[in-house]
Amino acid sequence: MARNTNLHLKVLSGPAVPPEPIFASPQMKTVVNQVLKIAPFDSTVLITGESGVGKEVIADLIQKNSKRSHTSYVKINCGAIPESLAESEFFGYMGGSFTGSNKEGKQGLFEAAHNGTLFLDEISELPLALQPKLLRVLQSREINRVGSTVPLQLNVRIIAATNRNLRQMVLDGLFREDLFYRISVIPIRIPPLRERKMDIAAAIDFFTRKFFANYGIDKKFSREVLDILLNYHWHGNMRELENVIEQILITSEGNEIVPEDVPYHFKVENKNFEEPVVKVKQIIPLAQAVLELERQLFLMAVESCKTTRKIAKALEISQSSVMRKLKILGIELS
Repeated sequence: MARNTNLHLKVLSGPAVPPEPIFASPQMKTVVNQVLKIAPFDSTVLITGESGVGKEVIADLIQKNSKRSHTSYVKINCGAIPESLAESEFFGYMGGSFTGSNKEGKQGLFEAAHNGTLFLDEISELPLALQPKLLRVLQSREINRVGSTVPLQLNVRIIAATNRNLRQMVLDGLFREDLFYRISVIPIRIPPLRERKMDIAAAIDFFTRKFFANYGIDKKFSREVLDILLNYHWHGNMRELENVIEQILITSEGNEIVPEDVPYHFKVENKNFEEPVVKVKQIIPLAQAVLELERQLFLMAVESCKTTRKIAKALEISQSSVMRKLKILGIELS
């Protein structure tokens, strides 16, 4: 099993916290404490953070600790709905409103979340033409199905999330300023994984145990590998880390994961890591180790250099020393 990498891990426990999120760092404890504080209130929340950082996990945590925890919880990926269908998907439509529509009409996602919570993921990808309509819904708490003039009253809590800088998008004319202020009543920023190394260590341990349970893989990480993973930038954050741990556990050969098992770009980015030129895999007498190293060096030199003069130059020793070593090692020039 993986060695315990989370010696300082103090996961928030109790029924309020779901079992999967990994909170070990002071930064994430601050975020979670803020979430537990604001969850019982119906204020609109905007969760920001890089891709893979855990925004949906935080949204789920808000829902689980809200007064609406046992009501409908609808999740929408705003970037996954075609612009031509967005309004009818969000607000529903009346029967016969457009060609190909259901004759009985259709309930929209906002209506489905009535008396519950609506999670608008990737809200930065919301079509600009739809943004004023969403603003109206947030202000009036009512919608009109496409093809209807009769408003439907809504009681919905809104949680939004994005991995983009909405303030900059407002300046660039890509996101409405009034909508930005409407959705960011309670802003929550999730720091990237590289800013909370305690969570990296905790996540390595968590995902290792998870894949051990799923796949029956019983391996541990060497100290060198843990250093590499702890010092990596983690561009994809927790999502990338989970995928990498699964990859390493499955593809590595031995019971202990060593630097050779880690994808090369991890080691390149880690400025503190240097791949050893010579690696000893087991304890043997020093004289035997030196003799074996010399034998490998001279075999490589003979293959590459062909003459004693060139071998001497490559190994930075005298030509007479080369001839003597070749005789001792029983190696002949071809």
